[in-house]
Amino acid sequence: MADYTVNTPKAHHQPRDGGWEYTLYFAVVFALALAVGLLTWSWRIVTTGRLPRLGPLGRALADARAIAPIIYRS
Repeated sequence: MADYTVNTPKAHHQPRDGGWEYTLYFAVVFALALAVGLLTWSWRIVTTGRLPRLGPLGRALADARAIAPIIYRS
């Protein structure tokens, strides 16, 4: 007979509060991604003559949302 009381999932899983540290990482990554995004966005307009699908702000937000949690967990 199996013992199902060991390693049972927690009934109330609350998301972790990011706090000031996560906000700091997100802000730094966002600022760097925005600077690089503006450069690449303008370069792409000059070279191709078309607007990219995501603007520099959208790309910076996407990058910061992907990179900041990785840095925070490390």
